[in-house]
Amino acid sequence: MAQEKKVEMTGKEYDNLLQRTLVIFKPDAVQRGIVGEILSRFERVGLKIVGCKMVNPDKDHYYMHYEGISQMISRRGQEAFDMTLDFMASGPVIAMVLEGIEAVALVRKIVGPTEPKAAEMGTVRGDYSHMSFGYSNSKKIGVPNLIHASGSNEEAKKEVDHWFKVSEMYEYEDVVDKFMR
Repeated sequence: MAQEKKVEMTGKEYDNLLQRTLVIFKPDAVQRGIVGEILSRFERVGLKIVGCKMVNPDKDHYYMHYEGISQMISRRGQEAFDMTLDFMASGPVIAMVLEGIEAVALVRKIVGPTEPKAAEMGTVRGDYSHMSFGYSNSKKIGVPNLIHASGSNEEAKKEVDHWFKVSEMYEYEDVVDKFMR
């Protein structure tokens, strides 16, 4: 039997693994009434809600989010960007900040890839959506993929700052802190 190698980490290294990430329940998740089902997946793995609000941002807010932070136009093109903004502006969303160990990667794993058609069963998008980019492009509509999840730790920090004031964030101890942190 192979012996486990003990890895020592400093407090700073642990702090780098404890992350905050932005999750947005998009208009399709809100209007379908499945936010609670999806949210329970994040809570079950030990992610902690440290910020939460229902909002209906204007297109300028979404422009900063999708282009100013994540550079969507250069990645997917102007038409996909415009369809996404129209879709996001179609109703209220629930913005949430989740905290946990390597939260950014964990949330992305739970959510699945951006294109629902490519998402495995067991992920949020694999279980609750199915549209392809090709179909949405042919219909000139944004992809109803239920949720936005930050793509990297750097992106998450910028997105959290864009969506939440410091006064809207909470620090508290929960049972998960005792058993999982």
